[in-house]
Amino acid sequence: MNWERAGLRRSRSEAVGKGARGYGLILIAATLWASLGVFYKYLINDYGMQPLAVAALRGSVGGLLLLVALLTLRVNLRVPRRDWPAFLAYGVIGVALFFICYVTAINLAGVAVAAVLMYTSPAWVAVISWRWLGERLGGRGVLALLLALSGAALVARLYNLQVLRLNWLGVVAGLAAGVTYGLYSVFNKLLVRRHAPWVVQVYGLLIGASVLLLFVPPSNLARGFAWPNALLLTIGMALIPTLIASLAFAMGVQLIPVNRAAIVAIWEPAVATFFGYLFFAERLEAGQWLGMGCILAAVLLLKPAGSQRSEA
Repeated sequence: MNWERAGLRRSRSEAVGKGARGYGLILIAATLWASLGVFYKYLINDYGMQPLAVAALRGSVGGLLLLVALLTLRVNLRVPRRDWPAFLAYGVIGVALFFICYVTAINLAGVAVAAVLMYTSPAWVAVISWRWLGERLGGRGVLALLLALSGAALVARLYNLQVLRLNWLGVVAGLAAGVTYGLYSVFNKLLVRRHAPWVVQVYGLLIGASVLLLFVPPSNLARGFAWPNALLLTIGMALIPTLIASLAFAMGVQLIPVNRAAIVAIWEPAVATFFGYLFFAERLEAGQWLGMGCILAAVLLLKPAGSQRSEA
């Protein structure tokens, strides 16, 4: 009996460690994604690039860099024919359509409203993963979801009515961004069950970038390479908030349920707000600090508990 107890304790410890690594990878992904706004702001404001052009460069350069690395390492990139519809859906919906919806929402409804509507994605993921992946959120998960959504609303300053510029098209675009961002998470979960995370990301980025490039004038794309500093920003954007962040997220959802990963990823707007304060001297209000606290509480609420085997 003693060896059975020891084996059970060992399996519990391994499960907790696996869950902790999964949550850690999602937090790394969310933190790196948050740096995207810094790259976006410099490329758009200093070099006159269109938002959609920056998004297209992010996907295309990131995808090409990853492709070159994988070919150099002679990684097997073959995908069975039956899996191509899922890869196409991931690239077109989870990457390209998400970028388009989010940019549209920002233009029509403002950054704050667009961010909050986009971060309704954990609610969509919870429904999708419950219906098609068999994942349950549980009482702690529901509480964490409510805390995270409330925190995102505070970080975006929805308590300030002057921030809001609502219109129906902007709201629809923002909700569509939330759905497509949620599908990005779900497609990752489905595809990494059968393929390595780097294979999933290289095809997703290149497919999504191919769609985005159809809507961007080549002359505007060229601005990302026209000056040394712009080139450095473009490469940094392709590596940090694109490749490394996407790979960390894809590896993370291999270890934890995707509905919980989507909630932890709400850490991104809190970090993005802090980066705005750090790099651009954007003032943080008391409500925004409270929102960050709510999001952090949601993340801590979801951490693996050593005494609860089901949580791990």
